[in-house]
Amino acid sequence: MIRMPSLAVAALIAALATPALAQSPVMVGGAPMYASKTIAENAPKAPNLTTLVAAVKAAGLVDTLASKGPFTVFAPTNRAFDKLPKGTVETLVKPANKAMLTDILTYHVVAGDYSAARLMRDARRNGGEVTLKTVEGEPLTVRMDGRRLVVIDRAGKGAVIQTADVKQSNGVVHVIGSVLSPKRG
Repeated sequence: MIRMPSLAVAALIAALATPALAQSPVMVGGAPMYASKTIAENAPKAPNLTTLVAAVKAAGLVDTLASKGPFTVFAPTNRAFDKLPKGTVETLVKPANKAMLTDILTYHVVAGDYSAARLMRDARRNGGEVTLKTVEGEPLTVRMDGRRLVVIDRAGKGAVIQTADVKQSNGVVHVIGSVLSPKRG
């Protein structure tokens, strides 16, 4: 029988267990989000993202969020959409408003993989905030607020990142508490 010192055994067990722990999914709305799945595969499983998922389908963006990426998505919750004036979501998902809906949704997406740590690091290097170009084409700002990150839209409204670093096979999702607007006003 091979005998190993107890410290070596503990280190071996820890090393073998670490990959299993690293694979633990992040929970969003009580649903597991798996890093091995795409944004398009994970998001429909989250009960607090159903409005976003319906809007993505109405805009025809499911295939985009299933593609290679990487993307960083600032994903508004159902409560975020509920903050909009009554009837806004119902109006936006109509086929006649597909272009406007697409602009709003793609304003929540940035090309690249921006973890919360990267956003914090970049913000610290730039006076507390970092500006990112969205897929829609307009900039948005991520600002440090103590230990929190707040996403600021073109209208100057802020959305706190509620759940950060939901890793996906094609990027990362940060769940936010408000819908962002690509236009000033």
